[in-house]
Amino acid sequence: MKTKLQINYKKEIKTILALTLASCIIAFNLKSFVQTGGLFPGGFSGLTILIQRIFEMFFDLHIPYSVLYLPLNLVPAFIGFKFISVRFTLYSFYVVALSGVLTDLFPTFTITYDTLLIAIFGGILNAVAISICLIFEASGGGTDFISIYFSEKKGIDAWNYIFAANVVILVTAGILFGFDKALYSIIYQYTSTQVIQMMFKRYQKDTLLIITELPGAVYGKIREITHHDATLIEATGCFEGAPRNILYSVIGREQVDKVIAAIKEIDPKAFINVINTEQINGRFYKKPY
Repeated sequence: MKTKLQINYKKEIKTILALTLASCIIAFNLKSFVQTGGLFPGGFSGLTILIQRIFEMFFDLHIPYSVLYLPLNLVPAFIGFKFISVRFTLYSFYVVALSGVLTDLFPTFTITYDTLLIAIFGGILNAVAISICLIFEASGGGTDFISIYFSEKKGIDAWNYIFAANVVILVTAGILFGFDKALYSIIYQYTSTQVIQMMFKRYQKDTLLIITELPGAVYGKIREITHHDATLIEATGCFEGAPRNILYSVIGREQVDKVIAAIKEIDPKAFINVINTEQINGRFYKKPY
């Protein structure tokens, strides 16, 4: 029989291995696609690279990536430690530290010189790495700490503020190093954002409208799987004029397939409408980090 301690131990080992892989992908991406294309990623990575290139251009001084990247993450890490969770912050800073050191250690590796391909596939690689971190309840550091803090604790979408900061970085990079690199960097960031949205669905919501003859059992299963509530609406079917039970519930998008499968086991005749939910206001359960 497996004990709770053993299960947690295995989970932590799996998390460390996944985050180590993500850190390697981040470092490889920076030393291959990003460096070859002369791009500026979003967030603190982009700021670190911008500072590096400014010192190289004006002072002929090369500063290691980790020497800049780690101190820049100290304030966001403090925010994560105080307001999100200790586990989340420790694992996130593990990614920050390891990816920073590996970026300095990995040799430069050129796959292609086509800047458009670099922007697209570099963005995809970055998104894969960040998604791995998010799935295992950590982050890539930097602005991820800030955005998660505002999303989890304040209910505020911080994307516009982070986007504005990225614009400042890109405009500065464009003035100093040419706007072609800045524009390709926008493609890199856009690609990365879209892939992350496809792979990580924690903050995406769907509304379920379920017509069922077993509302009590269906609601119990929704509650068991998602910890979300539901509202029972008594209605009348227009075709037959018969009474109908409609359950209304909002759940995380990553839970939809599992919930639908469970409902079909209880009531194979259930009619389920899944609606994309852009925004909700009010109490909504979120699994803590």
